[in-house]
Amino acid sequence: MFTGFTPPYSDTGKSSLVTAPPWHYAGRVMSFAVDVDKEASARFLPEGFGKPTGRAFGHFCEWQATTDGSELLDPAYALYDEFFYLLEAEHEGQKRLFCPFIYVTQDISMVRGLLQGWPKKMASVRIARSYDLDHPAAGKIQKDTRLGATVAVKDRRLAEAELRLTGEISEPIGFLATPTLGLVGHPTLIGGPDSGSHRLVRQDVSEKLVGDVYGATGELRVLPAPRDELSDIAPLRTTEATLCALALTVVGVQEVQL
Repeated sequence: MFTGFTPPYSDTGKSSLVTAPPWHYAGRVMSFAVDVDKEASARFLPEGFGKPTGRAFGHFCEWQATTDGSELLDPAYALYDEFFYLLEAEHEGQKRLFCPFIYVTQDISMVRGLLQGWPKKMASVRIARSYDLDHPAAGKIQKDTRLGATVAVKDRRLAEAELRLTGEISEPIGFLATPTLGLVGHPTLIGGPDSGSHRLVRQDVSEKLVGDVYGATGELRVLPAPRDELSDIAPLRTTEATLCALALTVVGVQEVQL
């Protein structure tokens, strides 16, 4: 009898690309708050999700993920980088975020993301690192340190960002502070191509830990690409930037009614 949470299936389930939750994550997040065109933003929100506020957030994340700790001994399974973009809307007097685009460097993360409502695509994501050393190459977290990040899809640069730390402690922004939702789809070829139903979901998270949030100034830029529509909701201006460490555990998702 075949077992396994996702393909490939086998009698042991060992070959499955993704195992069942809980999934544990720790990493660093470079965040940017931006203004976007409200009408353009509305195109990428599910019907009934809420009224666009004209705000969006871009997050560059470097992650280490594990299920039972074994991945930390084989980092090819644990490490990946990603960039995602979130649109803010107001629904019944409350702010919430929707994720229309997310780009990732790891196939395991891509499948985990699709199961959670994150519309992940493979990409090349580069994020400058920081080490606690007094050296020009270290990118130490201190006032005036500059760090950058880029994302490229199909060999074309899609987004680029840079920030300069202010030396002050700030507050979390984007998905670190506001409920964030995505769509889980069920496409199938059985009986003919069918995109299936779409269900709005939110991660069921436990053990969330946010480290010190370092304030910054910066800029997030989005570039045109042939088959990625991110540039249709490109930032008009960057209003805030932060850098912080984060850890959380995903135990599942919960469906959210519009």
